[in-house]
Amino acid sequence: MPIIQVIGGGLAGTEAAWQIARAGVPVILYEMRPNKISPAHYSEELAELVCSNSFGAMSADRASGLLHEELRRLGSIIIQTADKNSVPAGGALAVDRKSFSHDLTSILTENPLITLKRLEISKIPSEGIIILATGPLTTPSLARDLQKFTGMDYLSFFDAASPIIVRDSIDYDIVFLASRYDKGEAAYLNCPFNKKQYLHFREELCQAKQIKLKGFEEKTAKFFEGCLPIEELAKRGEDTMRYGPLKPVGLFDPRLGNYRDPENTKKRPYGVVQLRQEDKNGSLWNMVGFQTNLHWGEQKRIFRLIPGLERAEFVRMGVMHRNTFINSPQLLEPTLQFKSHSTLLAAGQLVGTEGYTAATAGGWLAGTNAARLALGSNPITVPKMTMMGALFEFISSASPKYFQPMPPNFGIIPELSKKIRNKRERYQQYRDRALENLDQWILAKYQV
Repeated sequence: MPIIQVIGGGLAGTEAAWQIARAGVPVILYEMRPNKISPAHYSEELAELVCSNSFGAMSADRASGLLHEELRRLGSIIIQTADKNSVPAGGALAVDRKSFSHDLTSILTENPLITLKRLEISKIPSEGIIILATGPLTTPSLARDLQKFTGMDYLSFFDAASPIIVRDSIDYDIVFLASRYDKGEAAYLNCPFNKKQYLHFREELCQAKQIKLKGFEEKTAKFFEGCLPIEELAKRGEDTMRYGPLKPVGLFDPRLGNYRDPENTKKRPYGVVQLRQEDKNGSLWNMVGFQTNLHWGEQKRIFRLIPGLERAEFVRMGVMHRNTFINSPQLLEPTLQFKSHSTLLAAGQLVGTEGYTAATAGGWLAGTNAARLALGSNPITVPKMTMMGALFEFISSASPKYFQPMPPNFGIIPELSKKIRNKRERYQQYRDRALENLDQWILAKYQV
């Protein structure tokens, strides 16, 4: 039986390797860390989360939540481990990133069918079944080889990670614990601005010193709209942050009374910075939506202008890095096989999907299909009515000219037979139809 090679030990590569071994096929998983460190990673663990610790909304009537549930039913090791290592985050699936990655590393290294090799791969192997899961930080040498293989230029955009703060350095006389409109468990720490504080904070952000991009990066930088640095949002207008990550709607300090009381409506902050729990013990908190490219000294100075964070202790500053993805509509089948080379597959953000859960889904599909190729079976596609199936149908059939990274969303799923105006009810119908289709497909086509 051939040994499958998976290049990249991120979410997609980890999931792919596990699904291959689960099918009874031996696999070599290549991860270059710690021999070579990327500009965004901090450890040598597999599936390290380099940006947020959140996988998105948990509810299955939300796009990310539906993809979570589909992956649970398909036996995803990433989602299973995320559930095990979850931390309070309101309606989101967030994890203790350290224990999450540590558990996955242990699980894979203990599997006798998985061989983990700490080695940088600079060229696509010429023989065998290969999965490229090198993610948004594909090394320049491998990127050049992939460019030569495809004969195409790369598309790239810039992504950034938020700072993390120590709990004991937060001023709880100012900061309050609450979730928007009191929905779910009160899981976010909220730092309230009045108007004067907010305008001063925005002014300082707009004037702050940023890390200068170098070489071709400066010419080709393109920010992904779903992950804009906070200073870029600040420059777009006085109220842009207040309609984005600093949105105050539905957030009230419970110490000031019941937000439903009409007399208390004026007590709503002008803007709010939210902090989300980063680890199980609640000792670390992530600044939600505060991706940034500011110099570290500027980050400390300006972010300590946020009410309640005047003495904030940062364990990780915000960082920014280049992301790379291929033009999948021209290159890939919905099975994630390259059109020109059926034994070469790709998965993760490299293929132009956006977000942790989408990367996991790509790893599941690429790993499953690689194993099927090794066993002499035909590759599969997931039903288009599911979030997973719709996502990979989209990236393999979108317009190549305007192709951009795509997160899970209900806009890519085929429309319902009956139009439903109420958005919540419509999303629930999408959910029910997707999970019904998936369950039927599992029973009929793919036994897990």
